[in-house]
Amino acid sequence: MKDYLKKLIESKSKKINEIRSKIQASQDVNEVRSLTAEAEELQTEIKEAEAKLNEIETEEARSAVPAEAKLVNPMVKGSFKAEEKRDAENVLESMEYRNAFKAYVQNGTKLPSEIRGQVISTDETGAAIPLTIMNEVINTVRKRYGNLYNKVRKMNVKGGVDFPIGALQASFKWINESTVSPRQKTDKLGKVSFSYYTAEIRIAQSFVSSIVTIDDFETKIAEVIAVAYLQAMDQGIVNGTGDGQMTGILNDARVTNVVEMTASDINSWKAWRTKFFSKLPLGYRAGEFIFPLSTVETYLETMSDANNNPVFRQATGLEVNDGDAVNPNGRFFGRDISLVEPDILPDFDSANAGDVIGIFWQPEEYAINENFGFTMRRYFDEETNEWVNKAIVVVDGKVLNPNGYYLIKKKASN
Repeated sequence: MKDYLKKLIESKSKKINEIRSKIQASQDVNEVRSLTAEAEELQTEIKEAEAKLNEIETEEARSAVPAEAKLVNPMVKGSFKAEEKRDAENVLESMEYRNAFKAYVQNGTKLPSEIRGQVISTDETGAAIPLTIMNEVINTVRKRYGNLYNKVRKMNVKGGVDFPIGALQASFKWINESTVSPRQKTDKLGKVSFSYYTAEIRIAQSFVSSIVTIDDFETKIAEVIAVAYLQAMDQGIVNGTGDGQMTGILNDARVTNVVEMTASDINSWKAWRTKFFSKLPLGYRAGEFIFPLSTVETYLETMSDANNNPVFRQATGLEVNDGDAVNPNGRFFGRDISLVEPDILPDFDSANAGDVIGIFWQPEEYAINENFGFTMRRYFDEETNEWVNKAIVVVDGKVLNPNGYYLIKKKASN
């Protein structure tokens, strides 16, 4: 039975490797969807087989006590060697795999054959990044960068599957003996479908080759991946084109709520009340702002009365902790502000009339869908005559419900 399960796992793993290679080479969305669904089914079958194999190996280990062993105060005393067993579920956490992964990235050393099958790795797909590195990336996400990414919804659903958006709405009606309550209907806001977009993070060979210890290697690699990935995610959440990449808020045709404000409006707490907040429905008033820091400093933090006394704090509750390297954000009218660089949103002074200079959004209504996790691939670039290391991830992102999104645009002064 053990041999059968091992062969079954190996066979299905090879099949998944073939499918992944086809996915990377395919330009047909429908084919990618079909192949991905097939790969996910095979992965489920592999996990079931691995679970059964672990049960068998655990039972064998329990029965491997020699006849001469004596039970003394629930301690087994005897001379025997326990069967060495690999936990297939946690192979990416093992020191064996971590060292093998380091050798693969630094020197191009192939992963041992017994590991390759378990992590579904080939020369084409590269090597899966160990869980220790991924956990370090997650910790980095929580501490630094990814100001917008940290707030949005993270998902792992099949690409190409329509994701329904909406909520049940019901009405109240008094009833008596001759009337019944009407059947409630579902009011759907629509659907979104996530695609399979591949992104890569290139890492210099000289950098990875210079790191000696496994701990330093994993820490530095995690930092490089996290910084590059999170900066790209923040940029994509706002400006993603939707063409071979995630769809950003500014390029989603469903986001149609617009508020135009002049320089004097931005600088007036009364204008914010009358021109912006008065337009917000009750159900979406608990959202957040996205602003470049320069707009906040130039217009929001300079609100004053007729005698030029600052009133921004009293009138709007504005607080900005831009000096905090971990959480450079703030509060405005009781709503959080996410501060971004001008390459994500232009500051008011440099923007043209009609440009978006701020966003009011519901972060939980934007979703990033990540499939397969990160893998690392190493290859030789014949054009530049150098080795290239790149981390690859399949990811997409879209607004789910656009109703709570408002684009704040610059309006030319009259």
